[in-house]
Amino acid sequence: MKDYKKESGSPVFAPMLYMNNLAAAMEFYKKAFGATELRHIRNDDGTVHVAEMFIGTAILRMHEESSRSDQRSPETVGATTVILGLLVDDPDEVASKAVAAGAVELSPVQEYDYGYRQGTIKDPFGHHWTIEKNGRIKV
Repeated sequence: MKDYKKESGSPVFAPMLYMNNLAAAMEFYKKAFGATELRHIRNDDGTVHVAEMFIGTAILRMHEESSRSDQRSPETVGATTVILGLLVDDPDEVASKAVAAGAVELSPVQEYDYGYRQGTIKDPFGHHWTIEKNGRIKV
């Protein structure tokens, strides 16, 4: 694994998402966002307990929900408290791929006055993603 902090000199943001079915989530993120697996750890029963993936150079961490903690998935609580922003070159293409892979479109990709072209999807696990491009930022 690359040491992004050493290469960039800056901290690296790596969100941790809680879910009930990590194996299905890993497959969805591969299909929807072209994610690549860095590693995963399995439970004794073969289910995935923890996983890390790259979406481009961004690190995405996932953890299965556990009754031993208060971290819950959006599926369990019936809501989300965060929207993940994914800046890409072609938000129309990425949002379409996500929907084809099983996401639900919450708002279509469109131009906004503040310089972004963006749309929002909900992945099959309840997490919301804004798929976006800012004309002033090179991704």
